[in-house]
Amino acid sequence: MSEAEQIPAPAPVLDALNGTNGTDALNATAKFVATTEGTALAYGSLVVMALLPIFFGALRSVTCSKSKNASDIPETITSRDAARFPIIASCTLFGLYLFFKVFSQEYVNLLLSLYFFVLGILALSHTMSPLMGRIFPESFPNKQYQLLFTQCSGESRQELLNYEFDTKNLVSLIISSAVGVWYLLKKHWIANNLFGLAFALNGVELLHLNNVSTGCILLWGLFVYDVFWVFGTNVMVTVAKSFEAPIKLVFPQDLLEKGLGASNFAMLGLGDIVIPGIFIALLLRFDVSLKKNSRTYFYSSFLAYIFGLGLTIFVMHTFKHAQPALLYLVPACVGFPVIVALFKGELTEMFSYEETPPEDETSKEDSSEPEKKDQ
Repeated sequence: MSEAEQIPAPAPVLDALNGTNGTDALNATAKFVATTEGTALAYGSLVVMALLPIFFGALRSVTCSKSKNASDIPETITSRDAARFPIIASCTLFGLYLFFKVFSQEYVNLLLSLYFFVLGILALSHTMSPLMGRIFPESFPNKQYQLLFTQCSGESRQELLNYEFDTKNLVSLIISSAVGVWYLLKKHWIANNLFGLAFALNGVELLHLNNVSTGCILLWGLFVYDVFWVFGTNVMVTVAKSFEAPIKLVFPQDLLEKGLGASNFAMLGLGDIVIPGIFIALLLRFDVSLKKNSRTYFYSSFLAYIFGLGLTIFVMHTFKHAQPALLYLVPACVGFPVIVALFKGELTEMFSYEETPPEDETSKEDSSEPEKKDQ
């Protein structure tokens, strides 16, 4: 998150970085000074926008974990994946840093814009699909379609793509494409936020941690990653200044003065939403597995996220310096549920909870069928 960002090329201020919070004025003499009302509105809006994909993404992750539809099967993160993730993220970040140093920033961002244009349309369409099911009446003629690409013919035919969709999915895709064109042409902050919210919600819904220990490894590893690249080097700041893609949520601090054409933004990186969000979603699924009709661990971690994000904003605003958000979010999101588990005497149960990927459950069912037939 940053205190202000100016989008046009001659802008005096361009601060913040993906996944961090802070201010880094390029021209202090012309720096935008936000009003108290504008600052409060911007920070409050960012907090609300951050909470929405975590809350609804966690709820959808419960349904997703039980789905047998191939397109809805989540990606399960193991402890090995979690341990390697900070290293992979560091290599990616440094690689982008070198790209921006060697190649023209304009051409790199053009390629990135096209890449995120396609991803954004798919993510937003997937996000909107359940909503379309509620908007359209049951009498709506919902026709089924299949997109099939094959190689060769006859017995040697090989399927390259087999995608089934219906009319409601098609409407979602058309609306998402319109938003994508809007973003590609105008780079408007509302279009950016629509894509950003879709990315965050899909991330929380479809990225699953297999157990709490894996979540702790991932969060504490990225805790070190975030602190190092923010306080130890200027790599993340440089990449964030050069990177133009919907990888952050933004809200203008001068909205009250300039309306929708405002251009001085506070921002929050999607990493600060998705990484704690997938841990919070795991705790919701743990709550469901307890079958006690309570959501103690989900609500405690959700409140912990609000506390950690609020503390990040307070420190950033007080000291006017870049802050790695995970520095505050990780201890809060991990510490609060652990303390609750200690008080309830369920710490061992929480850390022994293990999720089985849907494909593994299916294979178990298939392997058990012959045994049933024998019986």
